[in-house]
Amino acid sequence: MSEIMQWFNNLPQFTRYWFGLSVVFPIAALFFYPMKFHFLINLYFLYSYSLRLETDQFNGRPADYLFLLIFNWLSIVLISLFMNVMLLMDPMVLSVLYIWCNLNKEVIVNFWFGTQFKALYLPWVLLGFNIIMGGGGVDEVIGIVVGHLYYFIFFKYREEYGGTPLISTPSFLYHYFPSVPGRGSVHGGFQPPPQRPNDQNQQRGGRYNWGSGQVLGGQ
Repeated sequence: MSEIMQWFNNLPQFTRYWFGLSVVFPIAALFFYPMKFHFLINLYFLYSYSLRLETDQFNGRPADYLFLLIFNWLSIVLISLFMNVMLLMDPMVLSVLYIWCNLNKEVIVNFWFGTQFKALYLPWVLLGFNIIMGGGGVDEVIGIVVGHLYYFIFFKYREEYGGTPLISTPSFLYHYFPSVPGRGSVHGGFQPPPQRPNDQNQQRGGRYNWGSGQVLGGQ
């Protein structure tokens, strides 16, 4: 038990809160969620990709990452009201996964049955897989739309067009969650993704696996 608590306490702040509440209180998994295998898969994706975003692109910028979660959650709630979607954990998790995948487009991921493809395509593969399994795909589409909306506003727009950001992190969040100097402290939710070496990273740390004894996201 002590090892589990140590692992949990070592998670970055908001990933720890989100993951912990989703486990302890199903209501924190956005009102209700059936405790089935699909729920466990979502917990894994939540842990894996939220952890990577918070410790990589948003390292030292807790206010910006909190605003990412708030922005995505509010966008998903508004869209779901019009589409009569009640369970919001799937789109919320996929929106975070989508952002990570677009910031790490060239990373190779291994899917089931030995298939390999770039991380850019992972959200679409999950969408297609869920449709094949009879899930409908509506939740995944909402997550992809919201994830792309955030990615365009906070990364793509400023990267390609420059100028004033369309939306920025509210200043009061920096008061409660100040950035850590020297650790990616760029305000407004924008920081260019780090440049990755093409050789060693692609061979060692640039692959994420899922299937045949390995899980997608493990290095």
